Amino acid sequence: MRIISGKYRGRSINPPRNLRARPTTDFAKENLFNVLSNIVDFPESDVLDLFAGTGSISYEFASRGARSVTSVEINPVHYNFIRQTARDLGADNIYPVKANAFLYIKSCPKSFDIIFSDAPYDLEGIDRLPEMILGGNMLREGGIFILEHSDKYDFSGTEHFWQLRSYGSVNFSMFKK
Repeated sequence: MRIISGKYRGRSINPPRNLRARPTTDFAKENLFNVLSNIVDFPESDVLDLFAGTGSISYEFASRGARSVTSVEINPVHYNFIRQTARDLGADNIYPVKANAFLYIKSCPKSFDIIFSDAPYDLEGIDRLPEMILGGNMLREGGIFILEHSDKYDFSGTEHFWQLRSYGSVNFSMFKK
């Protein structure tokens, strides 16, 4: 796994073998960030990375100069890996949070410009995430919510749906508020 672009471009991230996350493929990640780079001002953005896993997406946002990146991960091994990797990179704009993402959504007092969710594809409740995120005040007006999912789901009929991007087996449903 590597960081595609920005300040930490080319840095390899080597998660230990006991991490059970399914990181977003470099191909899908590169394409997603190519799209985002044309519509997002990264240094003016506060980002929330839900189900952060290895932290791969968090590092990409931090590398591009996001004002802040909050990485929510419940697994203590993954959380500690994100914390250590952010420290190793010197990425002081990454703020790891050890929490259940669904509970975090319900109680989060902050709002964000970009929210990214890469929940396990078979996780119960993934279909409720758009409503949970877009129904509250977590996403700022004009903000973007990106939900990574398998082709089992179709969110095109969901309120605020903007577009779908597919890269191999990786699908990103994007919503604008």
